[in-house]
Amino acid sequence: MIYYVDSNAAAGGNGTKETPYRYINDAASKALPGDEVVVAPGIYREHVIPKNKGEENARITYRSEVPLGAVITGAEDLKDWEKYEGDVWTASVDNRIFGDYNPYTTFVCGDWYFAPTVRHTGAVFLNDKMMYETVTLDECIKGDIAPDSWDPEGSKFKWFSEQKDGRTIFYANFKGKDPNKEKVEILVRRNCFMPEENGIDYITVSGFNINKAATTWAPPAAYQDGMIGPHWSKGWIIEDCEIWGSKCCGISLGKYKDPENDMYFYTKHVKSPTQMERDAVCRGQYHGWLKENIGHHIVRRCHVHHCEQTGIVGRMGAVFSTIEDCHIHNVCNSQQLGGAETAGIKIHAAIDVTIRRNHIHNCIMGVWCDWQAQGTRISQNILHDNMRPDGVEPAEGAMWSNDVFIEVSHGPTLIDNNLMLSKVSAVIPSEGIAFVHNFMAGSITYLNSGVDSMVNGTREPRYTPYHIRHRTEVAGFMTILHGDDRLYNNIMIQLYPVTDKARTAKDFDFEVAGTGHFDIFPSYDEWISHFMMDREPDMGRLAQFHFGHLPVWLGGNAYFNGATVCKHEKDFFLNDTDEVYVKYKDEDGKFILETNVYDILKTYCTELIDSDVLGCAFEPEQRFENPDGTPIVFDTDLQGKKRDGMIIPGPFAEGIADGQIIL
Repeated sequence: MIYYVDSNAAAGGNGTKETPYRYINDAASKALPGDEVVVAPGIYREHVIPKNKGEENARITYRSEVPLGAVITGAEDLKDWEKYEGDVWTASVDNRIFGDYNPYTTFVCGDWYFAPTVRHTGAVFLNDKMMYETVTLDECIKGDIAPDSWDPEGSKFKWFSEQKDGRTIFYANFKGKDPNKEKVEILVRRNCFMPEENGIDYITVSGFNINKAATTWAPPAAYQDGMIGPHWSKGWIIEDCEIWGSKCCGISLGKYKDPENDMYFYTKHVKSPTQMERDAVCRGQYHGWLKENIGHHIVRRCHVHHCEQTGIVGRMGAVFSTIEDCHIHNVCNSQQLGGAETAGIKIHAAIDVTIRRNHIHNCIMGVWCDWQAQGTRISQNILHDNMRPDGVEPAEGAMWSNDVFIEVSHGPTLIDNNLMLSKVSAVIPSEGIAFVHNFMAGSITYLNSGVDSMVNGTREPRYTPYHIRHRTEVAGFMTILHGDDRLYNNIMIQLYPVTDKARTAKDFDFEVAGTGHFDIFPSYDEWISHFMMDREPDMGRLAQFHFGHLPVWLGGNAYFNGATVCKHEKDFFLNDTDEVYVKYKDEDGKFILETNVYDILKTYCTELIDSDVLGCAFEPEQRFENPDGTPIVFDTDLQGKKRDGMIIPGPFAEGIADGQIIL
């Protein structure tokens, strides 16, 4: 059955084409497996709450009749502004408009939130741009530039709120604009399209403009909400949508609410935050975290931007999912929020998750896979400018910036055929990672750091789980030994200058590009020799090697502009004499890359890489392979072209003709 919705319809419609419903929620309460909800162009100021689940072969589909014509928003217009002082105007609303959730008395706060708890989940928008909240009215009146904002001029537009007699009073510095002649909105609703119950499976959401919601901070051991998300379900498809303007997260593929483990550290303080994360993983299995029940979502061809925590977030609920062909940018740019959950894509437990063919830029981080990046593949993405702009100060509580961050995971994690053009290409306080056929302009860092802490004079390892192969069931817990990495057929360029010339390729260095950092690890022959003996093995003697670094494998990489070379690599290309340039720009929706690196590389060729070459990640004893267990052959490049004949480093099978390529 097809239900029709039109915001201009008269009240009392029955969902037919002749007399459509006025609200999407009217259809959402009726739609059953196999039904479709067709939504006419218009603005729908509601939180859509699907009531019924679809079936694998009979999905419930919500479709915008005109692509991006139907707008679902958590905002409401705010009119009748009055002059207060200078460029500051004031207006107010009755708090009954918020129901049981007032975004202007609810703070952004919780586990892993490192910025001061002074920002509310609400916000004021001027002409579709989120204004900057102030702590005091005086700060709002001054309207100064925020030195840590990635948009200094935009940061002059301020707002402040206070509570009085059951009303929220707003003050806003519009910098000379008359708000009664402009589009001014406030965030009212927490979500735009999200079930309230778990297990609302097999929903398709297609072609909507979803924007402006008062979402909450979404750490991994808490309920994670977004403007849109499946809420601990299976088999959703979110496609061809524009998703933007969230106070925290745009799309949530994440965690259900577990009252016994929700914001545990923030509310109770008595258990270490790392231990509560381990608790959350084990409790998740009690709450149905199995391959048969959760995940398997697809997010494709979505435009996700201008969210202040993450574009896409997920803890455990994203397993076996695919995020592809999306454009994700300008995430966590105001720097009004800060903590360990900020990135274009931030996934915990990205088990058999594929992140491919996305364009991710101008985010505080590009892709952050935290804990349990097992079977994760990050492939054919364009990543650039995921770094603080020059001259912008670091914000309190803000994380560092990079294209890809793999944290305390045991692998196998596969990073292949990507353009990685930011100052830091990858941060990997993990093990079991393979870099294959990437173009890397920045450093690889935190190879031997960022895991253990010294507490009370004692080393406190951070034990994290690994899983039964291609399943969610926990196979074991182990700290990170570091190493167990593979680097094959990458192009590595020291594109950004090293500010401290005395620096060398240290394991924690954020500036030095190349693989020299990997010198601290043994080769496979060196490592395995400790365990090969004629006599009966001595468990005590071998402990030093059981807890020692794991080996690394390298081959076929190409190094330019002084990028360093690991001592274990025997087959590589090195050019220290010619200057490589890399330029890029976005133009008319196309990404244009210019470089002379392939002219210098000339006829150097290497070997074809496949799952047999990469082998198994050590701790989970799982091959670098497809989610279905079939082998991977790296014979397809960033553009989908086949590698046949001569194999050259980098993500382009045929190099770059005439120094320029349009993607």
